[in-house]
Formats: sequence, C-alpha cells, structure tokens
Amino acid sequence: MTKFNKTLLAAAVTLASTQSMAAGFQLNSQSATGIGRAMAGDAIIADNASVLSRNPAAMALFDEKTLSVGASYADVQVEVSDVQYGDNHIGSMDNAAEAKFIPNFYYISPINDKWAYGVAAFSNYGTGTDLSTLNSDHDFNTPIDLLGNTEVTTVNFNASVSYRINDSLSLGLGLDAVYGSGTLTRNGDITLPVVGEVPLNLVDVEADGWAVGGIVGLAYEFNENHRIGLSYRFSPEMKASGDIAYNSNPLTPAENFDEIQIPIADIAQLAGFHQLTEKFAIHYTAQWTQWSSFDNISVVDGDLGTASDVIKHYNWKDSWFFSLGGTYDINETWTVRAGIASDQGVVGEVSSLSIPDSDRMWYSAGFTYNLSNKSSIDFGYTLVAGEKVHVLEDSALVGQVSAYTESGANYFSLQYNHTF
Repeated sequence: MTKFNKTLLAAAVTLASTQSMAAGFQLNSQSATGIGRAMAGDAIIADNASVLSRNPAAMALFDEKTLSVGASYADVQVEVSDVQYGDNHIGSMDNAAEAKFIPNFYYISPINDKWAYGVAAFSNYGTGTDLSTLNSDHDFNTPIDLLGNTEVTTVNFNASVSYRINDSLSLGLGLDAVYGSGTLTRNGDITLPVVGEVPLNLVDVEADGWAVGGIVGLAYEFNENHRIGLSYRFSPEMKASGDIAYNSNPLTPAENFDEIQIPIADIAQLAGFHQLTEKFAIHYTAQWTQWSSFDNISVVDGDLGTASDVIKHYNWKDSWFFSLGGTYDINETWTVRAGIASDQGVVGEVSSLSIPDSDRMWYSAGFTYNLSNKSSIDFGYTLVAGEKVHVLEDSALVGQVSAYTESGANYFSLQYNHTF
C-alpha cells in the first residue's frame, strides 16, 4: 500500500474520536446518577444497578433484584476555526459534531447471601462528526484527506457475577461482548495539473464487527458508611469488516481491504463512598485509561490475502480522570447530588485536526425522585468545558494545515430504577 493511501486511511479512522467528550474516544455517560455527580464514586456507591458498568463486585451490596433503564443525550459542540494552509483560508465550523442519544440497561439479581449475577447493555466508545462542508466553495484544493463524515457506534453487552467472601470483601468478574459499527467517507474535488478538476472518492467504508473483553472488580466495606471499589476493564482490539474501499487516484481501481483493526484502551478505576452524616455523603473516582496501548491502526488487505499493514502510528499517552462529588438526602422523596471532574487529554507531541482533544473540566448536578419505596427516577446534567487547542497537521494533498479546535458538551440523562 502506498504512503499516500496510508495517510488517507489513518485520517479517516482517527476522526472516530472527535465527539466522545472524554479522553481519546471514550464515553463517560453510562447512567443519569453518574452524569449528575461527574461519575464520582460510580464504581462503589451502588445506589442503582448502573454500578454494573463500573464494578461487578458491587453487585454484592444488593439484597433485592434491581433494574435500571435510561438514556443520555449528548449535545456536543466541536468548533474548528481558522483552518488554513499557506495563504489559503479554508474557513471555520461552529459545530462539527452531531448530538447523540446513548441508551443503557442494567439488571442485578442476588442468588443468595454470597452470589449475585447481572446483565447490562451500555456504551464505552462512540462518535459522530462531519467536517466535509469545509471542502466546499473554494477555488483552491482543500485537505479532503483530513475532512469528511464519520459515524462510529459501540455497544457493550456484559454478563457478570459477584461473590461475597466476608462482611467486608467482595469480588466480581464480568465478560464483555462489544459490537462496533461505523461509516467513514472522505470525498471531494481536487484540481490536478493538465487533467483539471476531478472528483475523488478517497474513503468509503461501511463496516462492523465483534470483540470480547472482560472486567474484574473488588468492593471493600469498612463499615456501613464507608467503602471503596476497585476495577480493571480489559478492552479488546476491535476488528471491523464489510465494504472497505479506498481510491487515491481516479484513474485506477479502488484498493479493497478485508478488515480494520483498532486497539481499545484498558480502564482501571478506584472509587470511594463516605456517608459523613445521616443526610450527606461524599464520593470520588480516580480513573486511569491506558491510551498508550492505542499504538497503531492496521488493516488486512483483501488483495494480499492475510497480510496485515500498519497504516499509522500514534503517540497517545495514558490519561487520568479525577472527580469529586457530594450527595444530600433532602427527605424520603428527594435526593440531590453534584460533582466536578478534571479529564486529561490523550494527544501527546503529535497533534491532529481530526482529534480536537484537550484537557477538560466537568461540572455536574442531578437529583433522584422516589416514586415509591420500590421505584425512582434519576436526572443528571453535566457541562463539559474543553480548552482551545492549536493544531498543525500534514495533509498528503496540500501540505501542512493549521487550525484551532475547541470542544465542549451538555449532557442530559434520565433513568428509571425499580427493585423487585
């Protein structure tokens, strides 16, 4: 595969990280209660079944069957401004991302005083962006290899068990089946010497696939008012197959590939919960994501059989997410919560127009309304504020491109909980 084709494919795939609003292309939106407290303590609070997305060992804290069903609405803003190369000014986009609904489902069932099991469906990764309009209405060539439409969705299907060793210590183990699908297009017009203006369809991908991962967890209760949780999620390498075609030259046939292979980062987290008074509690989370394992993206070329080719190397770094929150029980009907978080970006020395990544702050608030002693409704809101970043990136078509990117989001989440 030519170096030019490798650049095109790398640019296409890396755009999959532009909407997620957490480090890399990771999502932190698995529950309304989590959204309402900046995910602080989510791996151990266990106030509803959504704790299953963070720590299977925490299922040991439940005495009754519990169901949680909800969805988050991510209103994401990605601003790309002052895009230019040389003396050519390509323009700006106020909103390059699409808003998304992110549903979730959790069910936990104690078997006896030692064992419990649970099943869940949620998402850890996803994005949706369109930068293709920056290619329009110019009398000069644009970096169409860096701009285009991207739709990537993942769904995590989890089955877990927990075992209570004693009054203090519980362990958990879960299996993840991750389904991923995506659409990537990179096309536009370019003016070539002698030939003149020609349309280029550089990237046209419709692919999906499955991968298997797992999670292990620990829950430790000092007493009824103080506990901590620890978990480690082993993330798989995603492999997607389908219609994968690339064309770097309109005079030659498109090159075809069988599979795109993308490594996904492992996640470790420590969470704590401390009931300080009868009505007030504090909670916190320290989450580490191994984005340094996202070292390259490779493809399997259908024309070459089983040969695998690395199409781009990355210089991403591991990231930390720190959050602190508080919960206050107003009365038997109403509970309010709030949180704040600091989220580190993952891009190292090599920046990219297709990854508007930066350090971010999370500001969260939410509440629970108890419909009865068996059912409740949760609402959560988070404002995510990112930094403005200057990006320099080389295009295989026009040379070095300069731009500024800034990303932020408003998360709204609603959830229903019921115990049986």
